[in-house]
Amino acid sequence: MSKSTRPTISDVAKAAKTGKTSISRYLNGEKHLLSDALLARIEQAIADLDYRPSLMARGLKRGKTRLIGLIIADITNPYSVNVLSGIEAACREKGFTPLVCNTNNEVDQELHYLDLLRSYQVEGIVVNAVGMREEGLNRLQQSALPMVLIDRKIPDFACDVVGLDNTQAATTATEHLIEQGFEAILFLSEPLGMVNTRRERLSAFRSTLARYAGVVAENVEIPLHESEQLDNALRQFHTRHRGMRKAVISANGALTLQIARALKRIGLHWGSDIGLLGFDELEWAELAGVGITTLKQPTWQIGFAAVEQVVRRINGADEAVREQVFSGELIVRGSTSR
Repeated sequence: MSKSTRPTISDVAKAAKTGKTSISRYLNGEKHLLSDALLARIEQAIADLDYRPSLMARGLKRGKTRLIGLIIADITNPYSVNVLSGIEAACREKGFTPLVCNTNNEVDQELHYLDLLRSYQVEGIVVNAVGMREEGLNRLQQSALPMVLIDRKIPDFACDVVGLDNTQAATTATEHLIEQGFEAILFLSEPLGMVNTRRERLSAFRSTLARYAGVVAENVEIPLHESEQLDNALRQFHTRHRGMRKAVISANGALTLQIARALKRIGLHWGSDIGLLGFDELEWAELAGVGITTLKQPTWQIGFAAVEQVVRRINGADEAVREQVFSGELIVRGSTSR
């Protein structure tokens, strides 16, 4: 056998001077059916040949691949990176292997990966659908695979969802700013579209401030990388409410970074000139200036819970569709302190 050729079960059987049935029994954990002498020969043959069984082939033969597909809209988003850690831990505990697909918010990639995961016969899919286009969402709806959505719901699609309690989190964030004496608050987000997380956070922001008649509430939607629009929105907000204690709420971590850059460009300092509170805990938040107050999501737990739920579905659980939400944690730093 050539060194470049991967050894087969037949090669192992030949080296161990036995049949392929005995090798299959060994690989399938039926070692009690084999004699001690035969076990020793098989183990020696596997070691000599450096044989590695094809888990994919064995899985397909049994009808179970032990693969879970993971579709992420943007793997550069800190939220997605942190969720991945919980997903990987749960897969390891449950005996599954995750196949990670980063669509980079490109519809062609979304469709390609959905088809690819089906071709690999994954047993279930976990989807972080933020940013997914309608074509990709429609393809998801047509899939008969067990599926759990992380963070974003899909309209008219009955599916398990795991994510943050957005209403509770946005209410906590807004009330914190009110308690700190801010008189004008701007909620900044990317375009709402049909993204329920953005809508729910904005709705809770508005509802909370409706109870405080003296506080100015504004909101602006700006695409993530439109730096000129962002600069203008922040500059105008600051000028419009000159003499008032002002603050900005950022709807997610990626936007918080852009806001921090914009404030630096237009010469405003968070903490002294304007307050800043962002959803998602960022590694650099405590190091930036006086520190940035964040609403930390339990991302690891969200990822872990999503895999737990999809595995329940894979194992045949037929309970009603579940929405599992986690509470966020407010981490107060200098950007919102008096």
